[in-house]
Amino acid sequence: MTWRRLGLLLSLYLSQGLPYGFFTQALPLIMRKRGMSLEAIGLSSLLALPWALKFVWSPLVDRYGTRRSWILPLQLLTALTLVVTGLVKDALPMVLASVLLTNLFCATQDIATDGLAVDMLSDRERGLANGVQVAGYRVGMIIGGGVLLIFHERLGWGITFFAMAAIVVIASVPIAVAKEPVRAVALASGASRSPPHFFHFFARRGAWRILLIVLTYKVAEAFAAGMLRPYLADAGLTLADVGWMLGTIGFVAGLGGAMFGGALVNRLGRKRAMLAFGVMQTLTVALYVVAARSAPDRTNLAILCGIEHSASGAATAALFTAMMDWSRRETSATDYTVQASAIVLANGAAATVSGYSAAAFGYAGHFAIATAIGALSLVPVLFAFPEPEDLAPV
Repeated sequence: MTWRRLGLLLSLYLSQGLPYGFFTQALPLIMRKRGMSLEAIGLSSLLALPWALKFVWSPLVDRYGTRRSWILPLQLLTALTLVVTGLVKDALPMVLASVLLTNLFCATQDIATDGLAVDMLSDRERGLANGVQVAGYRVGMIIGGGVLLIFHERLGWGITFFAMAAIVVIASVPIAVAKEPVRAVALASGASRSPPHFFHFFARRGAWRILLIVLTYKVAEAFAAGMLRPYLADAGLTLADVGWMLGTIGFVAGLGGAMFGGALVNRLGRKRAMLAFGVMQTLTVALYVVAARSAPDRTNLAILCGIEHSASGAATAALFTAMMDWSRRETSATDYTVQASAIVLANGAAATVSGYSAAAFGYAGHFAIATAIGALSLVPVLFAFPEPEDLAPV
């Protein structure tokens, strides 16, 4: 694998993580500090709906144009939306609309980028490349949800968003000068056309096994994370504190975990890697129960966030590698997107109801429920993991 291809993937996934990092770190805190309820904060997760529904229009990305002909315009539209958001300052309704629109552009860019990754990577390259994928996304989140959040009050609303827009434009240079794989160009030119719908994925052998795993594997983490920012806000942490803790320490740890997990996927095998990293992920969520029952301590919380993000990064890299294996090259963008959308649907639902859980059971009870869900999520990996023979054509 060439460093040029790794750099290309890194830049594209960074572009997705940059605005998402700022919105996910800042928005719950801003809403909480304005006196909004935990239920309302949880419901704001619905703004990520384009990520859940992108499978609906993913066949269009497989069927029409090259990967680059989709990615470049979407990158520029994302940058333009960020500039407009910077101009309207911090009016909450406009910010919420911007989050939704940015998610739409980034989610569609992700369809094309995932398809490009499947097109150009061999089976043995996918472990490391998915480590880079998760790492790139987390680098974007470090910048957006860490560095820019820390300096947000000094820079001001407008400069923060102008800076994000500029970074997205710079990150578009590698795809602008890259050559797509021959297969990707041939598919786009009409040599092979994917079906004009996504239903074919569900008709394939072993589809129920795939969906069961992708729907459940990360849901406990999403359920816990839905109330992590409000918990930190109620514990007395400022925007800068959260920026350092989650946006910098946490995401750097997650980057390291993703690279570590991606490097070990081939050695451990897909199933064993997902089990091992899934156990680690569940145990780190359990540590939040202990933290919520104790007096807030910034140092301990920072260490815990680092450990949790590291385990999450490794687990995500293993899952994404398996998802690439489960995607057919002739419909790579659609197959991968159906799986990714299933994850977002499940995680979005978990985050949406997380506020009701925390309000009813308290933060410690909420994190305890998340731990139990995490343990249960390992059962499908253990007993339903699809092997190559399970996915063979009928």
